[in-house]
Amino acid sequence: ASAAIKRYVELGNALNATALDAIGTRYVCLLNTTELQAIHPPSLRLVSLDPSACSQETKNLLYQKAKQAFSDQHHLPAYYELILPYLGGAPAADLKTLSKDDVNMNISTFVTLRKESLMNLTPREVQGLLGMHLPELAQWQNRFPVWDWIQVQKQSELDQLHIGLTGGTQEGYINIITPKFPAMSSAPLGTVATAFHLLPALLLSVCMVSILS
Repeated sequence: ASAAIKRYVELGNALNATALDAIGTRYVCLLNTTELQAIHPPSLRLVSLDPSACSQETKNLLYQKAKQAFSDQHHLPAYYELILPYLGGAPAADLKTLSKDDVNMNISTFVTLRKESLMNLTPREVQGLLGMHLPELAQWQNRFPVWDWIQVQKQSELDQLHIGLTGGTQEGYINIITPKFPAMSSAPLGTVATAFHLLPALLLSVCMVSILS
């Protein structure tokens, strides 16, 4: 299948709705960057793809194609449902915009968002995205990626969500760095042992000099 798709694109054919329908969800993750770029954005209006099992790079590229495909519906309530299958590749800026639209994102969608995008969201923006599903976030607070996100948030801002999230950064938190002690001498053990053996004689000599003087 991969070879056939490659040959199809090399012949100068765009991946239109008919081609994408033939490829389907089963093979969409096999598309390389060149083939993904060959997708005709409007064709995504006519097919149903699920890139959730694809690489992050594939998700990112498909999201951009889908965003172009549905750009004329960006301000309509239906936009969220149209772009939903591709949100795993959405940048933080687009998620921040969605957080203002009362989309009521499911927690299952939230935890599969692009990692760096999720990490750039504030507690207030996460609240805007999840809406009525916000309480479910507490069930994920000890699991990836929610725990990673919690750790970089201010605890005071997490408290404002009123769902019991803990583990955020405390106000005035100081990161204590454990001092490093110098390594032990690399002198041979025999040399060290000899030094300790001569120490009593050396001390005796010092005492005798002190008495005689």
